[in-house]
Amino acid sequence: MSFDNLCKLLSEKHPATFASWVLGTPQTSVKVLKTELSIEPIRADPRQRPEISAYTQILAGLKYNQDLIRQLFREGMMRESVIYQEILAEGEQRGEQRGREEGRKAEGQLLILRLLTRRVGELPQEVLNRIETLSLEQLENLGEALLDFQAMPTAVNYADLETWFSTLE
Repeated sequence: MSFDNLCKLLSEKHPATFASWVLGTPQTSVKVLKTELSIEPIRADPRQRPEISAYTQILAGLKYNQDLIRQLFREGMMRESVIYQEILAEGEQRGEQRGREEGRKAEGQLLILRLLTRRVGELPQEVLNRIETLSLEQLENLGEALLDFQAMPTAVNYADLETWFSTLE
């Protein structure tokens, strides 16, 4: 479908909605004459097509499913849009930030588990499960508290660890 015929398509399929949008006021009784639709469409500046297409696709995404939008538009046009690129970059930045945070937490958990195991011996599953639920800040606090824990040769007494866990509640 030609990009220039998009308005024609919208006015044919959704005349009242399209007229309301164009005029800025609710329109209930709209009749589109075929003679009006046969007029040659206004040609967009070729340099603006990708950006205008992207805007149109974003707005269409509020109403129509992705498959229909892809049928009507070439995917490449959307990717060329500065708006699309901005949205994509923002999403990538959020994903990278989330990945860094998850990576820091996973590394923190591994370090705490190694230090605890060395300090108090083999850890029961209940303790492992509790450590997995800790936030990054809590893991950092536990790491500092570990410096004050007493070494326990029997690995049965987890008093320091239990005391620290009780401060979270």
